Amino acid sequence: MTHFIVLVLALFIGVVAGLRTFTAPAVMAWAAALHWINLDGTWVQWLSHPVTVAVLTLLALGEFVTDQLPSTPNRTVPVQFIARIVAGGFAGAVLGTAWNYTWTSLGAAIIGAVIGTLGGFAARQRLVAANGGKDLPIALLEDGVAVLGGLAIAVLTSVV
Repeated sequence: MTHFIVLVLALFIGVVAGLRTFTAPAVMAWAAALHWINLDGTWVQWLSHPVTVAVLTLLALGEFVTDQLPSTPNRTVPVQFIARIVAGGFAGAVLGTAWNYTWTSLGAAIIGAVIGTLGGFAARQRLVAANGGKDLPIALLEDGVAVLGGLAIAVLTSVV
């Protein structure tokens, strides 16, 4: 896979983390477990272990639930923002490791996480306003975009 394609996919997996923090690492864990990416002998080979996949999947599912709660802080507060950058960077580095582009993929994914966090926040605000203030349908739409986008990226890593 060319360096450019890996960087684009890393940028997009970062965007996914910007939308939903744990979805991007969970998707990369599933990609590794399903052998869509080869992480054998790398610093992150543990990601494909069934326990890791299960934990990250449960964290992602838990995030889908907690995102709907009115007490959940805004994604742009420092703790939430930093978590999305870290998760996105990690997922991008994992993706890049499969093709020996760890560091540049890390950088691309961090940029993607910032774009996903800020862009996702702005888009959600606009869509909720356009939807008469009803947040739940927009939150569920965002969940779907994150999951389907993450899966599309994982599938592309296996076929490109």
